[in-house]
Amino acid sequence: MILIADSGSSKTDWRVIDDQGKISQIRTTGFNPYNQTASQMEEGMRTPDLLALRGKIRQVYFYGAGCTSPKNKAVVGQTLKRFYPEAGEITVNHDLLAAARATCGHNAGIACVLGTGSNSGDYDGEKIVDNRPSPGYLLGDEGGGSYIGRQFLQDFIYDDMPPDIRQKTIEEFQITNIIIQENVYQKPLPNRYMAGFCHFISRHKSYPYCYLLFYNGFQDFFRRHVMRYADYADKPVHFVGSIAFHNSDILRKAAADLGIQVHIILESPIAGLTLYHKENL
Repeated sequence: MILIADSGSSKTDWRVIDDQGKISQIRTTGFNPYNQTASQMEEGMRTPDLLALRGKIRQVYFYGAGCTSPKNKAVVGQTLKRFYPEAGEITVNHDLLAAARATCGHNAGIACVLGTGSNSGDYDGEKIVDNRPSPGYLLGDEGGGSYIGRQFLQDFIYDDMPPDIRQKTIEEFQITNIIIQENVYQKPLPNRYMAGFCHFISRHKSYPYCYLLFYNGFQDFFRRHVMRYADYADKPVHFVGSIAFHNSDILRKAAADLGIQVHIILESPIAGLTLYHKENL
């Protein structure tokens, strides 16, 4: 059996290809070695579906947020090896390569991730040849859920949002300035907490304030990332991630206003990745 995983900070999509080519899918919590320990990752994998695969896995292809440095790749790889010691091959790559393989296949293009966080890369059809810095939710993640959610919470704290949106926020989330600060500064995974408000913002994007939170965040992403690549205007630009997928209308408008044509937008790259690896068996 072959196990393929696409892991973001909030969720992980798994696909299993058995020896007859049958495909099944599993979803678990997300993993990011910058924010979680190996033991936390292993605990998150202890679901009945993943445990049932023990002793059967021959190869693992894991694509994950934060899996850029050799150290982080090693942490994830060792965790997977402990969980599936029978696996003869375990490959760990960044989720950006997952986005490129799922959307570009073997063709060149600019692949982007807009989920809880954000990232981008210039792909030549085989590998990422150029990559803008992706310093995480404190220093970057332009256009991602944590970035947009952080701006939303700042506006709430400073009372810089429309009164009716503020009232709807209080009614739905029962939050105060103190509760926000406790979740951001004292509790684990503040990036997920901040990104969690994007569902609310997206539902209310008929309000100009909510629309502009996404629009401005996406334009920040294009300027900081896509427009820094050579010949970006002549290359297809593709996206994966829930923020891009559920707000594709705003994303395409923000891109078009900068002379960028967005092509494929996927909520998750896992189907494309499965096809990619199945074709290369």
